[in-house]
Amino acid sequence: MLKTVFSQLLSVFMITFAEKRKSFCNIMVTIIAAHVRQYPFSVLCIVAVWMLSLTPFFPETPLDDVKFIDKWTHLLMYGGTCSVIWWEYIKNHQSLDFEKLLFYAVLAPMAMGGLLELLQAYCTTTRNGDWLDFAANSCGVLLAVAVGRVSYRLVRKRWK
Repeated sequence: MLKTVFSQLLSVFMITFAEKRKSFCNIMVTIIAAHVRQYPFSVLCIVAVWMLSLTPFFPETPLDDVKFIDKWTHLLMYGGTCSVIWWEYIKNHQSLDFEKLLFYAVLAPMAMGGLLELLQAYCTTTRNGDWLDFAANSCGVLLAVAVGRVSYRLVRKRWK
């Protein structure tokens, strides 16, 4: 008797959970699709950063002789990606929501950089995680914030 009641409760819970999960997944797909349509270049840059960060092999180039080329590359990748995020945000909105920008154009890219460095350190055999790479990523993000703020002021003057 108790076993039957428990199995019935479990089946009701599983059905309810499955329906909620399906509903949650549909909502997430809708949100992601809207962001991809509204910010296509930002999404493309983010995918490129992930691919480049987790690619197991890079051929040697003449730039390998440049001092700190790896750090410059990280600075440019994250600065460029965040500049694109700012540019598409400014293009799609008349006014800035600084809380959204703080999350999407500052905190999320910095967290992504930290996550990728941890993935390189602990989940790959051909890449190394490096705190200085994370610092270069963060500097690129902060540089993009400065560029984004100046760009917004210039664009806002044109709108008036």
